[in-house]
Amino acid sequence: MQRREFLRDGAMGATIAAMPGVIVGAETDGPKPPIAIGFLGASYSHARDKIRLTMSSPDWEFVGVSDESAPGRRVCEALGAKVIGQEELLRRAAVVAIGSDVPQHAPHALLALRAGKHVHLEKPPAMRAAEIREIVAVAREKRLLVQTGYMWRYHPGFAAIFEAVRQGWLGDVYLVRGHIANNSGAQQRKEWGAFPGGSLYELGSHLIDAVVRMLGKPRAVIPILRHHGKSDDGFKDNNVVVLEYPRTTAVVMNNSIQPGAAPARSFEVLGSNGYALLQPIEPPKLLIDLVAAAGPYQRGPQQVPMPAYRRYEADFVELAAAVRGERPLSVGLDEELLSAETLLRASEMM
Repeated sequence: MQRREFLRDGAMGATIAAMPGVIVGAETDGPKPPIAIGFLGASYSHARDKIRLTMSSPDWEFVGVSDESAPGRRVCEALGAKVIGQEELLRRAAVVAIGSDVPQHAPHALLALRAGKHVHLEKPPAMRAAEIREIVAVAREKRLLVQTGYMWRYHPGFAAIFEAVRQGWLGDVYLVRGHIANNSGAQQRKEWGAFPGGSLYELGSHLIDAVVRMLGKPRAVIPILRHHGKSDDGFKDNNVVVLEYPRTTAVVMNNSIQPGAAPARSFEVLGSNGYALLQPIEPPKLLIDLVAAAGPYQRGPQQVPMPAYRRYEADFVELAAAVRGERPLSVGLDEELLSAETLLRASEMM
């Protein structure tokens, strides 16, 4: 690598690491007492990794998991996580992480908030608009934190794209395209088929959240939810939603019938000065191509260096800092409400 390329890439990496939403590690001004955290439920797909992370992090004192279900107890047994009663959990924990199945996300969040606990709320956060509105209202009344666990909120590639949009480096943004897919087995089809929004509600929620945080409230939400898989189960497994803005169209594509070794997942933003393409999302590979140099980026196509990234790690670093009063959460309650309501509209559940 030539010296100027090294300096340029180093500057871009430093810029990305300093962007809002990119948290590269805990504060380093001395050890701090850990914060007591417990999990209500361990059956959700993200719970295993989050429990493992909080059990090993110096930010957290892991008090246990309250889960009577067989799947949840199997997760706890595999991790060596202590199973405790709900009453003990709500008494000992300062933060409650919701790791239960989707229909219990909102009820469990409200249970924890009413007990005076900060909440890490697994996604999707609510199945009804009234639930998310009540969560936000109780959190405001009690001055408690709510952080929704979308796995890419602290992703350096998304952070770099959001910053380029905010700073105008891409010019006037006119089109956003997101794609997220998997190949659901029979059990997952049954679980997700219980939602009117199908896999868009469960899996596509990650990209809907990203669009809303980047562009704000859409003027219109147009869902196209279809069952195209071979299984005769009615599961909405091939979906598109269009989010309309005054001068921008955002299209989120989602399916659960994609064959292949790796799921197709990407996020692209096109503007009058160029475009940004994150593909694949994991491990992150970001290409930016500009007509004219802007910010830390030169004219023409360039691969953007990404800082180290691991799912969920930065979420819990920021949550610990917010509980200690060191910084606010990147996503406030108003934005949580807007993201959740837009997801419900896109899923034909509102």
